[in-house]
Amino acid sequence: MPRPLWSGAISFGLVTVPCKLENATEKHDVSLRQVHLEDGGRIRYRKTCDIDGQELREDEIGKGYEVSKDHVIPITEQDLADMPLPTAKAIEIVAFIPADEVDPIQFGAGSYLVTADGAVAAKPYVLLRKALERNDKVAVAKYALRSRERLGLLRPLDDALLLSGLHWGDEIRSSEEIIPPETKLTDDEIEGALTLMETMTVASLTDLDVTDHYTEALHEVIEAKAEHRAPAPAPGEEKAAAPVVDLMAALEKSVADARERRGETTSGGEATVHEMPAKPRKKTAAKKAPAKKTAAKKATRRKTA
Repeated sequence: MPRPLWSGAISFGLVTVPCKLENATEKHDVSLRQVHLEDGGRIRYRKTCDIDGQELREDEIGKGYEVSKDHVIPITEQDLADMPLPTAKAIEIVAFIPADEVDPIQFGAGSYLVTADGAVAAKPYVLLRKALERNDKVAVAKYALRSRERLGLLRPLDDALLLSGLHWGDEIRSSEEIIPPETKLTDDEIEGALTLMETMTVASLTDLDVTDHYTEALHEVIEAKAEHRAPAPAPGEEKAAAPVVDLMAALEKSVADARERRGETTSGGEATVHEMPAKPRKKTAAKKAPAKKTAAKKATRRKTA
């Protein structure tokens, strides 16, 4: 059982739900150490005081705010615990919004499973989860974790509640500085891109091969080195991407390749994407919009989970 990171209560109007937070994700990264190339010795980092040069233990190290190079204000853990912050021990729900109104760029500040803390918390916990399920909304909440106040979304995850951390609005960069110059595209080129997207569409992330091949390959390299042998060859060789000269030709070839990977064949052996009639185009776009929205919504939910 993972150790809780935080304990407190969800504040929902006058209703409180005693709860704890646990990490919703876990890392399976392979840790590599820094070593001395000459003899393989490990490289270690020592924490020393820049005044007396003394090497310090962890229990001798505190925090401080640097006002200037020679002036640091010490901040103790008690100072942080005594901050006049209403969210210090509460996940304060401030509003409810439609689940699909959150831009995925805001996610990324951690995801946490919310567990009911004790028998008395079970009923209000289930009540909040069922209410969120029934109206398809998410709760916008403020909470304090790891010495800072955070913004998050509280939403159902199967029979539990999930708290997904959000970036504050001022932490998200504007995209204006990287927008490319105005470019003209033909209807055929746009139709080609739409056809390629349709050919590559799947119902959900579970239909994709999302295996971490890098970690698998790294494990193979480590095992091969330990056994004094060459690593097993990769199952397939990546083809280098060629410079795009003819956009339409590249789109047609991409559609053909995507259909071949799915086991589909085209009538003439060549993918044709530029002879699609203009009239059905509007009808198709209007019809597909809700499906795209639903797919994006599902992907966002799985991703944040």
